[in-house]
Amino acid sequence: MKQNEAVKLTLERLGGVATLGQLNQEVFKIKDCEWKTRTPFASIRRIVQLDKNIFKIRPGLYGLLKMKTEIENRGIIIETEKNIDSKELQEFNHSYYQGLLLIVGKLKGFSTFVPNQDKNKSFYDERKLGEIRTISELPKYSYDSIVQRSSTIDVIWFNERNMPHSFFEVEHSTDIQNSLLKFNDLQDFYSRMIIVADNKRRADYINKIKYSSFKDLSKNNRVSFLDYVSLNKQYESLIEQESFETIL
Repeated sequence: MKQNEAVKLTLERLGGVATLGQLNQEVFKIKDCEWKTRTPFASIRRIVQLDKNIFKIRPGLYGLLKMKTEIENRGIIIETEKNIDSKELQEFNHSYYQGLLLIVGKLKGFSTFVPNQDKNKSFYDERKLGEIRTISELPKYSYDSIVQRSSTIDVIWFNERNMPHSFFEVEHSTDIQNSLLKFNDLQDFYSRMIIVADNKRRADYINKIKYSSFKDLSKNNRVSFLDYVSLNKQYESLIEQESFETIL
C-alpha cells in the first residue's frame, strides 16, 4: 500500500477527520505500508497538504473529501468567508482549542481542568471536553474567593502539588480585556498566564495589555500571547515525541 493510501485509510478509520498529530499516531498501525524514510512525519504532513482527496478544516486538522458532508453534519465546521463570524464557528473553534490545550497539558504531565460550564462541549472527535480533562473539580489551592475567580478560566494546568502552573484564556471572538481582568486578580500566583488566539488578534492584545489597569501585568511581563498555529505545532511536536524511545 502506498503512503498516501495509508493516510487516507487512517483518516477514514478515524471517522473522516483527524488532527495531524493523531494521524502521526495511527497511520503506522497499517502493516501493509512501509515508511522507508528518516522523516515519516514530514511525509505525512506533505500528503495531507497535497493530496486532492484531503482538505484542511483549520491548521493541523484535516478531513477526507468524500466524507465532507458527513463531517459537516457532525458539527465540524469548515471556516469560509461566509461563516467566519457565525456563532457556530466561534463555538467550535473555542472548544477545539480548549481540547488541544487539555491534551498538551496531559502530555506534559499536568492535571488539566476545564470549567464545568464547558464540560459538555465537543472536541472535533465528538469527545466531550469533560472526558478529556483529567480533573473535574478545582483543587482548593487558595481562598475560596480566589478559587471561585479561577473557575471560569478556559483551561488550567495544575502541577503535582495541585497548584496552578498555567492559566489559559482562549479568545476567538470575545473581548480580550475580560480575560486580562481575570489574570489581574490572579497575578499573585507564580503561574503562567496566556492568551490563546488567532494571530490577527495579537495587535488587540498588545493594545489592551497597555491599559493602566494592567500596568503590573505589563511591567512584570506576566501575560503571554500564543497564536493558534503555534499551539498546534507544539501539540504535533509532543505527539511525535511519544514515538521516540528516548527523550533527551
